[in-house]
Amino acid sequence: MSALWTIEAMAKAMNATRQGALPASISGISIDTRTAQPGDAFFAIVGDSRDGHDFVPTALKAGAIAVIAGDKRDRFPADAPLLIVDDVLDALRALGRAARARSKAKIVAVTGSVGKTGTKEALRLALAADGETHASAASYNNHWGVPLTLARFPETAAYGVFEIGMNHAGEITPLVQMVRPHVAIITTVAPVHLEYFGSVEAIADAKAEIFLGLEPGGVAVLNGDNPQYARLADAAKQAKVSRIVTFGENEAADARAQKICLRPECSTVRATILGEEITYKLGAPGRHVVMNSLAVLTAVSLLEADLARAAMALAQLAPPTGRGARQTLTVPGGTALLIDESYNANPASMGAAIALLGQAPVGPRGRRIAVLGDMLELGPQGPALHAALAGPLAAAGIDLVFCAGPLMRSLFDALPSGSRGGYAGTAAALESSVLGSVAAGDAIMVKGSLGSKMGPIVKALAARFPAAEPEDGTGQG
Repeated sequence: MSALWTIEAMAKAMNATRQGALPASISGISIDTRTAQPGDAFFAIVGDSRDGHDFVPTALKAGAIAVIAGDKRDRFPADAPLLIVDDVLDALRALGRAARARSKAKIVAVTGSVGKTGTKEALRLALAADGETHASAASYNNHWGVPLTLARFPETAAYGVFEIGMNHAGEITPLVQMVRPHVAIITTVAPVHLEYFGSVEAIADAKAEIFLGLEPGGVAVLNGDNPQYARLADAAKQAKVSRIVTFGENEAADARAQKICLRPECSTVRATILGEEITYKLGAPGRHVVMNSLAVLTAVSLLEADLARAAMALAQLAPPTGRGARQTLTVPGGTALLIDESYNANPASMGAAIALLGQAPVGPRGRRIAVLGDMLELGPQGPALHAALAGPLAAAGIDLVFCAGPLMRSLFDALPSGSRGGYAGTAAALESSVLGSVAAGDAIMVKGSLGSKMGPIVKALAARFPAAEPEDGTGQG
């Protein structure tokens, strides 16, 4: 493995004291012993519920060759290879800043109410077609995920892609000031985390914090179709952002979709990206994916990467686990399609997922079935926002709806009696009735906020009806 950091550079960046038989360099960074690899440096972060120092022996057994720890050396073997710091998370932030300082890469940062992770993955694919690209793993977009991603930033990378999230005002600013992107994308602003903000305008203001870390001469890429566009553009101007470009379907957009062909398993798009016309295929379905792909290709163009190669690479785009991944189940009398949207939910992403289910292929007697759990953090508007999903469900032609959770009771009561599949107070209590309802030809979509625990229903369906061989349009893609 090539060296990610020399111990000398790490110690200097973190102002660390060395102890024990330290190696000359490390090849990776870990904060979780379950995924630690030989050659890693392990950061013993003290979290809300666990102290990483308790896991140092496990990390060393897993092959970690250096440990970044607080001054608790009496808890470790005398010969443990340690870099002692005052605060481990602060040390990770310091190393992240050092990684950014040494990098010559072109960097894009992504935030937005929905679509952050999918857009980040699309940027990773698109830019990797042009050069070495480093991107956030999973949804590492918070106060430890961003510095961890930065600290893992190889000096050799040509491009960096960073996802930045928040659920309170003020959280994006310190993160984007570490990342210092050349391009900042806001995918959209929607009623998410209303419990903490009270209004969509306040959410827009929090998302606009991403402009505060843009490098001089940096570009803001904004959704021109979003109702909050003008507010975001004003914030960008106040932050002295030198250039604002827009994406969307409206005539004035700098990156505009001219023709969209939506299919159950993919989409094809003809678009103009900053004056250049291009036609491309997206491996993941959904109109929202098309819209975000315009932002992706805009960033590619702004970073002066190869637009044609990037567009071609997007054919390989696949929905991440819990965000639209598909598999074909073997059920009595045939097969059924399972769409896993269980990672998270809010009104915007729920609407997109329902629309996708409406396009999903079904068999001759198949039904489109939505299995929905509570959307959390919506505050007093929660019950009304849940009940309002009855409209999109009807418009998409969803045949049967199962609801789990106290907030979803509002939707269940708003549904026509013929489309009520079942209701339970929890996902666990709903599981058996969902499993008992699946039939050949059905398409089943499961979605809810992470806290509503819909993921186990997906696992139960996959366990009860083992996956068949993937087929065109229904295999995991």
